[in-house]
Amino acid sequence: MPHNNSLYPSSGRAWFTVSILLLAYVLSFVDRQILNLLVEPIRRDLAISDTQMSLLMGLSFAIFYTIAGIPLGRVADSKSRRGLIGAGVLVWSLMTAACGLAQQYWHFILCRIGVGAGEAALSPAAYSLMADSFPPEKRATAISVYSMGIYLGAGMAFLLGGMVITFANAQGDVILPIIGLVRPWQLIFLMLGGVGVAFCFVLFAIKEPTRKGIGAGVAVPLKEVGAYLLSIRKAVLCHNIGFACLSFASYGASAWIPTFFIRNHGLTAGEVGLYYGTIVMVAGSLGIVFGGRLADYLARRGYTDSNMRVGLLAAVLTIPFNVVYLVGDLNLVWFLMFFNVFTVAMPFGVAPAAIQEVMPNAMRGQASAIYLFTITLIGLGIGPTAVAMFTDFVFNDDAAVRYSIFIVATVITLGSVALLWMGLKPYREARETLARWGERQGQPV
Repeated sequence: MPHNNSLYPSSGRAWFTVSILLLAYVLSFVDRQILNLLVEPIRRDLAISDTQMSLLMGLSFAIFYTIAGIPLGRVADSKSRRGLIGAGVLVWSLMTAACGLAQQYWHFILCRIGVGAGEAALSPAAYSLMADSFPPEKRATAISVYSMGIYLGAGMAFLLGGMVITFANAQGDVILPIIGLVRPWQLIFLMLGGVGVAFCFVLFAIKEPTRKGIGAGVAVPLKEVGAYLLSIRKAVLCHNIGFACLSFASYGASAWIPTFFIRNHGLTAGEVGLYYGTIVMVAGSLGIVFGGRLADYLARRGYTDSNMRVGLLAAVLTIPFNVVYLVGDLNLVWFLMFFNVFTVAMPFGVAPAAIQEVMPNAMRGQASAIYLFTITLIGLGIGPTAVAMFTDFVFNDDAAVRYSIFIVATVITLGSVALLWMGLKPYREARETLARWGERQGQPV
């Protein structure tokens, strides 16, 4: 399909935009994932179980992330995307800081709800910005680089969190002006919130690109958005639920991997932060960018379903590496964990890129929000709790967390393989549906 690449921003400007969005995504994932390294001190201070802790990790965040996401996606399709992202960063940063003031379990739940609602503003607007900054044959790579924020952010949460925990524990409780006595884990949330508020000013450097592609500048009623999604429902369902299964496996495992190393291999939180955090940053970033580059390579060779194919390949490759949770030798665990994180990361850039290729411009933010709704509610909302419930109610043994992770991650990834395989043909047909929609609007591809 020919495209006029001169209509897009310069390569330097486009990648500058990606770099700022990447920093925002890193910040969001640090705020989101730092909780995973703080399980034991928070459980102790709030006197809660693994299952209650998992609700802080997942469901409390995910419900309002998903509820807020769809209306915010519609805002991203018509209003200032930079302004929407700035408002979101401010809200989630203030609520992250508020987590550091939580004295009771329900206080923490409310704060995590606020973090989720704020973070919902970021990705639909970011995907839309990048789709208008890069021609189609470069989008998967660009969105994959942005999506590195998942693994850079999670890795930094573990790495920096581990260092801060080690330092803070050595210092003990801290007395702050006005606030008073705070625990080391509370101090971490307060610091992260402050960094986020300061970052809001960096977003002014983004210059919004003009809206491009089929449907650009077209005012689309909500009813028509629904009708269009119904017309490609097989592709949407297989895509969204298929990648949601991978998200389920990823969030379910990563929420408890630090605890797995602490309980099953005797590591300290600081050691987990250093070693596992480094693997997440390096292997995750390499995996997600490799997935995007591979998808763009396949697209140039004529595969119109390249993004879906890469997701399917990643799911197949991940399954054998799940054996890492059952291995006893720690050196072998680190070796296998690198490849496990690499393959788990591969799909999470191509998945949102795939959405951009089957939706008119004026519907991209909303479709991206629905995708995020699905993967977050299923993945983050249920994944960590599924693992915790296996540990608490099936095995009734804290040390069995390794088996819980293995069972949940492997079974749900097999489901993803089936769904993504079934979605290949419907996805190709959805590309054709978009072309026909454009012709009816007087905007042929």
